Amino acid sequence: MTSAREIMHQGVECIKEDETLAAAAGRMRELQVGALPICGSDERLHGILTDRDIVVRAIAEGRDPQTTTARELAQGTPIWVEADADLDQAMQMMTDHKIRRLPVLEQHRLVGMISEADVARNCSPQQVATFTSAIYAAPPTRV
Repeated sequence: MTSAREIMHQGVECIKEDETLAAAAGRMRELQVGALPICGSDERLHGILTDRDIVVRAIAEGRDPQTTTARELAQGTPIWVEADADLDQAMQMMTDHKIRRLPVLEQHRLVGMISEADVARNCSPQQVATFTSAIYAAPPTRV
C-alpha cells in the first residue's frame, strides 16, 4: 500500500493569513508553484490560495493585491489527508472534491502536498485516466 507521505512533495511553504496577495504571488513565482497553503499564526492549515484565486477572485473584482490578504480569500473548510492515508484514499478525496492539490497533515501540521504531477508519477495509467476524467469533467449542463 502506497501512502500519501510516499508521493507528496515535502517541505511545502505556507503563506500566512495576514500576508498580501502580492507577497503570495511573488512567493509562487519564486517557488514555481501555482498554489500555496494558507497557515494561521497557530501554524495550522486554514486554506489554499491559488494563482487563479488571485486573478479571478481578487484582481478581476478590483481588489488591490498590495492590501488584500490571503485570509480574505480563504473560504470553507480545507480538504486534506493524513500522511499515513493510502494513495487510493487521497485520490478519492481529490476526485470527490475536484481538487488538483491536496495538503498532507501529520498531527495537525502541514508536512506536504500532493499535486496532479505526483499522481501522474506514482499511479498507473488507468488511475491517472480515471483521476483526470473526474477532475476535468465538465459539470452537467442545465437545460
